[in-house]
Amino acid sequence: MSLFWLILTVLAVIIIVALSLYAAKLLKQLKQQNIQQEKEKAAQEKAHKTHDKKVLSSVIIIVRAMKEEQCDIAEGCWRLSVLLDSLKLSKGLDQEFPAIFKLYQSIKHMPILEERKKLSKQERMKFDLERMKIESELADDVKANLVLLHQYAQERTTALSE
Repeated sequence: MSLFWLILTVLAVIIIVALSLYAAKLLKQLKQQNIQQEKEKAAQEKAHKTHDKKVLSSVIIIVRAMKEEQCDIAEGCWRLSVLLDSLKLSKGLDQEFPAIFKLYQSIKHMPILEERKKLSKQERMKFDLERMKIESELADDVKANLVLLHQYAQERTTALSE
């Protein structure tokens, strides 16, 4: 065998070994990247669970207050809708508890806090009358939704704790 073919063969072996080492390095980096992504995903899921447990705890408190008539129906539905929309691991709750969300959608345009204080007495009374009418129309459906929501929130809290 000539020297040329020997050098060419050695050079080919060196190139193959170098490429193999580079491929092994890339595979190791990919494995580490996948492990890091799994850790980040687990941390994010844990954060979502913690967030949702806090929100559901607040939901339970508001539902109890509404059942005991310590919280106005409209205010409770407003608060519940905002809280339920903020849940990270639950979707489609507006379909499960339609009366709560419907009442919220009907009153969310009404001014609150400082904006309400700026209104004239007549304007406030107009909004109050509108709100009371909507409350009376949806009260029975909201109360039925509250029972289901209370059960849902307790079950979901238990599931998130496991």
